[in-house]
Amino acid sequence: MSISNNNKVNQESINNGVMLNAYPNSIGKNLHDTISLLERPEFKDVFSLFYVLPTFFNSDLDRGFSIIDYNLNKNLVSQDDLNELKKLNIMLKFDIVLNHLSVASPQFKDLLEKGNTSKHKDFFINWNEFWDNYGTMGNDGVMIPDDNHLSKLFMRKAGLPVLKVPFPDGTKQPYWNTFYQEIKYNLVKPENLKSIKDLSIIDAENICEIVNNAIALNKDFELLDFKKNKDKKGEIIQIIQKNKTYLGQMDVNANSPLVWAFYEETLKKLSAFGCKILRLDAFAYLHKAIGQTNFFNKPGTWEYLDKIKQIAQKYDLLLLPEIHAEYGLGLHDEVAKEGYYIYDFFFPGLIIHTLESESNKALLTWAYEIIEKGYKTINMLGCHDGIPVLDLKGKEVDGIYKKGLLSDEEIENIMNKIMERGGRVKNLYDPAGNKISYYQINATFFSALGENEQKLLLARAIQMFMPGIPQVWYLDIFAGKNDYQAADKGGSAGHKEINRTTLTQQNIEKGLSKKVVLHQLEIMRLRNTLRAFSGKLTINNTSVNKIDWVWKNGEDFAQLQANLKTKMFSMSYKESSITQILNFNAK
Repeated sequence: MSISNNNKVNQESINNGVMLNAYPNSIGKNLHDTISLLERPEFKDVFSLFYVLPTFFNSDLDRGFSIIDYNLNKNLVSQDDLNELKKLNIMLKFDIVLNHLSVASPQFKDLLEKGNTSKHKDFFINWNEFWDNYGTMGNDGVMIPDDNHLSKLFMRKAGLPVLKVPFPDGTKQPYWNTFYQEIKYNLVKPENLKSIKDLSIIDAENICEIVNNAIALNKDFELLDFKKNKDKKGEIIQIIQKNKTYLGQMDVNANSPLVWAFYEETLKKLSAFGCKILRLDAFAYLHKAIGQTNFFNKPGTWEYLDKIKQIAQKYDLLLLPEIHAEYGLGLHDEVAKEGYYIYDFFFPGLIIHTLESESNKALLTWAYEIIEKGYKTINMLGCHDGIPVLDLKGKEVDGIYKKGLLSDEEIENIMNKIMERGGRVKNLYDPAGNKISYYQINATFFSALGENEQKLLLARAIQMFMPGIPQVWYLDIFAGKNDYQAADKGGSAGHKEINRTTLTQQNIEKGLSKKVVLHQLEIMRLRNTLRAFSGKLTINNTSVNKIDWVWKNGEDFAQLQANLKTKMFSMSYKESSITQILNFNAK
């Protein structure tokens, strides 16, 4: 497939291209190992785009989405890698995490060092200052918003979204922290206690034993009994707190001109790296205002999107706002109507439903909507995150209920099926820590399909014929299975590690000997190279348990015919007066 090398994005090439999705070290040890894979003959012409996840940059939490800075992570990526990708005519897609930066970012470190005198004081959001006059101070020094405001907040985790950080004046200030945080109490050593007067070496060792045991058992330090040293309890706890380390994704203050200057600098830098598509991660949380949900506030979110779009146009970047929301809410339609690409988070659940129920109805409903409304989408089966289920739901808006793409019962059936096959669930919570909704299920797509190779092949074929840019998770190509050991070891976000197994060279060689892998590569190569896919899609009428889709571009065509009961399918195509019919069987 030929891709223009000039500075302007070749829109037809992007629409027709297949996109790889991986971390820089998903295959081997670094990005160079992934490039070596792409240079193999089995992968020739399979991909023309590559979504490299943000450990490409310097980060420290949430597997890359807690950005320290947008410079190359030299442990995983080199400038030579970028040059090689350019030679392969592979365009890049990156993330900018609009809503937050790491506590280890230069901006937040400056705030921690200088406190209220830092030029970045308003770069982040002091929770207490934001809610001043709209809440009550809690016993822990954190403002609790009034009930009428608190009840509206859209939460991603249990409890108030704050992380208390130490200021130079000795106070601990709560800063807005919508997503992840990780607080670690480090073991105390006798030398850490040197500042305490009249403390013998034996007493210091005894105190360390008490404290370290409490850390291991996650006990409350205030309840510890230091016996004859109980008068020194306050000093000991102060040392424990000072000795801890923490990570966090700290929400930025989009009212600050410094934040927008940072966005401008970042988009310029990413364009220089070769970025053509820019995913706006967590953009819907960026705008914050008293009395709103602080998730896709209107009109504020639209105003921010427009400002980002104006910057992106300077650097010829296509924007992809990332948003998870119920279908019934209609946000996907609103974003698409503004001309943006949208992530097709409905597609993975619809495919599982289609294959398990042996019915095309729900999938066709969504496919017709994409065609009729002219949505520009990027779809996927598996990805670095979970399989969305919340997105498929209906939603009541202004007293009117709009149906989802699937009923609640159908969604429950999907969830139960994937859970039976080893999946892990991610939920949403209210401010009190109560579960209010399921969000997504974490599993490899192959395991979600019961590790049935024919189902995986058919799912891939349908994806390649679906309107939109097909994005392919590296592990799915090799029919990756749930990694329970990684999920169990992964801590608070361990559920995601179930689908992030690093592939070794041995895994690659073994995989490339399997039909399910080679057939997927062949199907993707056709999608990536045939001119028919730059044309129009026609969905032929069939019975409910069959699929007959045809892409046409002049005299060229590509056709998928599938039986949802048997999972058998064929692809036929015509290009340059040559017609081929291919049958795909995993056995």
